[in-house]
Amino acid sequence: MRVAILSTMDIHRLCKTPVDLDDVGAFLDALHHEGRVAACRSLTAKEQEALFDAAEGHRKITVEDIVPAGVEPLVPVPHWGKNSLPLFTTFQKVFCRPDDPKALEAGELWGYNEQSLKTFTGPGYYVAYNLTDGEVLVDYTRLPTGKAPGWPRIIPNSRRLSRFIYNGTQDTLRGVSRHVTIGRAARNGEWMPNWFVLVREDV
Repeated sequence: MRVAILSTMDIHRLCKTPVDLDDVGAFLDALHHEGRVAACRSLTAKEQEALFDAAEGHRKITVEDIVPAGVEPLVPVPHWGKNSLPLFTTFQKVFCRPDDPKALEAGELWGYNEQSLKTFTGPGYYVAYNLTDGEVLVDYTRLPTGKAPGWPRIIPNSRRLSRFIYNGTQDTLRGVSRHVTIGRAARNGEWMPNWFVLVREDV
């Protein structure tokens, strides 16, 4: 508990503008998973925004930062998240490498959102892939052609409350540390005032 409290205090100090991404990354890399989650889930919306802006072009990432090389297809890799919304802010984005040869060759990942309201909002399935500038796109405009065992049923993001949350949305992920990425949502090509931080579980 003391480690989590100290981590929370330090992350706020490090995320003051101007943000030094080298210091933030080194700090997060030195923590255990629980400390990283506690620190990142304590970030405010303003701190997430500052972290996303500072991360532009700093630490280039690929889908292998999201699901490390060597993880077998359909093995889930959870990322513990916190978004900048006023309510229902904690969640997981769960990714896996596909077992579809075409999707695998294209360097895609499959995934969905695990959160307490998914019965009403839908699971928010997506396909993730590399962008040319060292970022990863989580694309809700595309549905995976398969899923890992035990994952919820795939439904279109135009159904249920998903149409207000995921439909037409694309999230851009930028690298912060070995386990942590920072994201921002866009809809129809326009940035939204929604940010989120993800902490990859050790695999």
